[in-house]
Amino acid sequence: MQNKTLIIAGMHRSGTSLITHWLSECGLQLGENFLPAGVGNVDGHYEDIEFLKLHEEILNDNHLPPTGLTDEHNIDVSLYHREKLKSVIRIKNALYPQWGWKDPRTCLFLDTYKELLPDARYLIVVRDYQSVVSSLLQRDFVFLEKKYLARGYFDRLVWNHFRRKRRLKKLYNQKAEDYLKIWIAYNEEILKNIKTLPESAYVMINYSLLNTKDDHICSFLKNHWHLSLKYSRFKDIYKDKLISKPINTDAFIGNKSLLSKANQLQTNLNTYMAFS
Repeated sequence: MQNKTLIIAGMHRSGTSLITHWLSECGLQLGENFLPAGVGNVDGHYEDIEFLKLHEEILNDNHLPPTGLTDEHNIDVSLYHREKLKSVIRIKNALYPQWGWKDPRTCLFLDTYKELLPDARYLIVVRDYQSVVSSLLQRDFVFLEKKYLARGYFDRLVWNHFRRKRRLKKLYNQKAEDYLKIWIAYNEEILKNIKTLPESAYVMINYSLLNTKDDHICSFLKNHWHLSLKYSRFKDIYKDKLISKPINTDAFIGNKSLLSKANQLQTNLNTYMAFS
């Protein structure tokens, strides 16, 4: 019997951890060892360590940040790393009749996975650029603030009353445009690759629908891709208080042509959206 493989793809901060957590509760094997919880993902990242570490190695070899926060499109996957990926896939196939994984960096290697897993199915999660950029900026600021709040009383006082607001604005001005470029690059890779796939091989969903269309998504995976799942309510793992409220990031983008590009890309992605 042929193995069934589900690749969960989406830009950082797009809800891929949430949907992977949910699908794990529904009974899908998504990894033996997950990346532990951290700032921004207190319930866990649900990233398969084996794929994560390989993706980080490939990025390091290309002199790119292992976080995957890059707008680089042409990333070389060496023969060495290709064979390591094949080995992981062989082991997963030997162990599980149906399995999958999630790591946002997967978006950077979709061309490679199309070759290594020609029969894979793709669950793609898309979130609007403002929410993603906003979430990345707010996560960065949490790291920065924790550093200051760990200092002495006087330093904390200065931070809270004088420096906090100024550093927040500085961070947003420094990083908002870079994060928008990354959102564009990731979603361009998604769009480029799904255009080469048969319609039966992928389903794209909007992040905002996870809380209301979970039964539709589960039924699709069971009835169209014949995954053996037991329905579990998405609302049981969703915690609204952990979702950051978007800010207006457009104000911090100096190159306004990027906003036009992002909006057009969003429109193009919407034409492929399911359950909307």
